[in-house]
Amino acid sequence: MSLETISQMDSAQQSAVTPSKYKFVQAFARFLHLRSTTGVAPVDNFVQKIKPRDKVTDVLLEEDRNWDTLPQFDSKEKGSQQWDALDVLLAELFASISSLKAAYAHLQFAQRPYDSDGIRMADQIIVSELKNLADLKQSYVNEQLDLPLESSLLAEIKEQKSMVKTYEIMVKKLERQIKLKESEIAFHREKLEESSWQNRLLIKSTERSWPFSDLQNIQLSSLNHIHFDAFLKYTTESLRNFVRSMVDEMKAACWDLDAAANAIEPGVIYQKEDHKCFAFESHVCREMFDGFQCPDFSLPKESLPQESKSQQQLFFDRFVELISREPMDSLRENPESAFAKFCWVKYVRLIHPQMELAFYGNLKLRNKLNAGEYPETTFFCIFLEMAKRIWLLHCLGFSLEHHASIFQVSRGCRFNEVFMEPVAKEELLAADNMPEEYDQQVAFTVVPGFRIARAVLHCQVYLMTSKPA
Repeated sequence: MSLETISQMDSAQQSAVTPSKYKFVQAFARFLHLRSTTGVAPVDNFVQKIKPRDKVTDVLLEEDRNWDTLPQFDSKEKGSQQWDALDVLLAELFASISSLKAAYAHLQFAQRPYDSDGIRMADQIIVSELKNLADLKQSYVNEQLDLPLESSLLAEIKEQKSMVKTYEIMVKKLERQIKLKESEIAFHREKLEESSWQNRLLIKSTERSWPFSDLQNIQLSSLNHIHFDAFLKYTTESLRNFVRSMVDEMKAACWDLDAAANAIEPGVIYQKEDHKCFAFESHVCREMFDGFQCPDFSLPKESLPQESKSQQQLFFDRFVELISREPMDSLRENPESAFAKFCWVKYVRLIHPQMELAFYGNLKLRNKLNAGEYPETTFFCIFLEMAKRIWLLHCLGFSLEHHASIFQVSRGCRFNEVFMEPVAKEELLAADNMPEEYDQQVAFTVVPGFRIARAVLHCQVYLMTSKPA
């Protein structure tokens, strides 16, 4: 039996306790008269055995009053004792039924989620009301209805309380369903945000990606900003691999990562603990991309050779020559090349002597580099791979008809999706759900952006939330 069915039964019951209830009493009295004609129980004796509800009234029923005078009850003479007894009996009956329905509704509500105390309480009420109904039936069968007049009012109060309790349970059930729907909405909204994030990444990878293998066989006349963007992503992967390796070395050397991150980007509040790695990535990008806008990469005593070929062709030849080779082999074969100078300058500027001393306990690696040797440690090989890709990106940028120009965003600038993208997924979701009175501002640039003619390749930034004054 559902709560909706219980509600319909309550409506029917409520109509039964209205003034039309006395018509039902009249029909009930005719039923008793029918029993007297069949010999089940003499109605006259039953009427005489009903005790008066009000002890103040000692008026006894007249002997000559019988069921042949039933039409007299159409005038609703409720002062007579037999009608008072039947009124109390019906009131008690309706009250018990209402209490049963309320207890059954409570039993259903307590089953899911399982509530042992609620089930036990509802079970006790059901057993008690069934026993009460059995007692009423036994009193009626034995013609021993001894119910005081005030029992009718108490029964009606009990009936109304039971109906109220039933409706309260229905309200609780609806509230529970609302909470369930709200949790489902929140779950699907989270899934939608996750899917939106994945779709944005997929759109970017499909719109601007280019197979890396095609770059090895590409012609100078076919180069465009899409190729540069694809190689930029390829370079960023190697750069982040080096940052992870550097952070692992710092942890092994028991460095205070919080203090180191704060020294690089002071006063930044990170949304997650592992977001501090973006500060180290920003530091590596600043050092490695410094001088990117210059054809000679700002290398000391380095200038372009005087050749008949154009500058575009010269940089493109450098790109094609190095892209398919291992960086260590290139350094050993030509230790005086511009690429070799680039690797030496960037390593010396990026890895401080105190950092190298903390990592290895000595400065052997730096000394070997100063002597023109190249150690094959894992850390240095990861650095060489990153340096090679940045060098190739520089060559590719100057191989284009419109050279790639680098840019970054200063701290405190307002976030703009036209030429920026957040480096962390949580920042993008926070920007979508942020109130209008709050602004997303740039804490620092992680990976720089590039302009190629009218095309803008987004720079990656770490955001901070601020409320304007």
